[in-house]
Amino acid sequence: MLKKIILVLTLFVSLTSWAQEIPERPNPPRLVNDLANVLSDAEEQRFEMELAQFARETSNQIAVVTVPSLNGYPASDFAFRLGEAWGIGQKDKDNGVVVLFKTETKAERGQIFVAVGYGLEGVIPDAVANRDIIDYEMIPRFKQGDTFGGLYAGTQVIMGLAKGEFSAQEYHEKASGGSGGFPFIFLLFIIFFFIIPIFRGRRRYYSTGTRGSSLPFWLLMGGMMGSGRSHGGSFGNFSSGGGSFGGGGFGGFGGGGFGGGGAGGSW
Repeated sequence: MLKKIILVLTLFVSLTSWAQEIPERPNPPRLVNDLANVLSDAEEQRFEMELAQFARETSNQIAVVTVPSLNGYPASDFAFRLGEAWGIGQKDKDNGVVVLFKTETKAERGQIFVAVGYGLEGVIPDAVANRDIIDYEMIPRFKQGDTFGGLYAGTQVIMGLAKGEFSAQEYHEKASGGSGGFPFIFLLFIIFFFIIPIFRGRRRYYSTGTRGSSLPFWLLMGGMMGSGRSHGGSFGNFSSGGGSFGGGGFGGFGGGGFGGGGAGGSW
C-alpha cells in the first residue's frame, strides 16, 4: 500500500513539474507569444494579425513562441510538448504548427524548431522544413540579429505551403536555384567556347558589318543565368500569406495533435 502511495505521489510530482516547465496556454489566446521579449510591440501585433487571418481563412494554426530557456528539454521535445499542451490546430485535422525560437546567450546557442502536426506533414516535409525554411530563410537572418525577419520569412513559406500556393518541391527548386542547375565545369565550357567567340563576333560585326555568331546562344545563356540562386534569403516570386490584414482576433486553439514531424537548427 505504501509503495502505491509513493508511486502516485511520484507521478503527481512529475506531471506538476512538467506542467510548470512548459509555458501555460495564453489567456486570452494568442498565436504570437514573445516570452523572451525579442520582438517589438509593432512586430508582434503585425505578426499576430497575419497569423490570425491565416487561421480564419484556412483553419490551420501557426503558433510562434519565443522562450529564453528550454528548461533542459531538447528543442524538438519542448516544441511537441507545447503543441500538445496548448492544442494547436484543429482536433479533427491536427493542422497546427509550432515555430519555437530559443534566444542565443553567452552560454548557449540560439535554437529554432518547427514542429508540424499530423495533418500538415504531407505538405511541409521535414527535409524542406530543415534544408530550406530553417537553413535558407531563418538562420541567416538570426545570425544578423534580425529575429523578426527570420521568424516572419519562415512563417510566410509555411503559410504558402499550407495554403497550396506552391508545393514543397517547387519551393525547394526555387530556394536551391532551380532543378539540378548547371555544373560549374559545363558553365565554364559554355563561357570559353561560346560567350567569348560571341563577343569577338560582335566586335567583328561592328567593325566589318559581318556577324560572327547567332542569337540563340544569347537566349540560352539568358535562361541559364536566370536559373541561378539568389542569396537574398527570400522565396522569390512565390506569393504567400503576407500583406496587409484586418479583421478580428484569434479565436482559440482547437486541440490538434503532433506526431513527431518537424525540423530544427542552431546558430
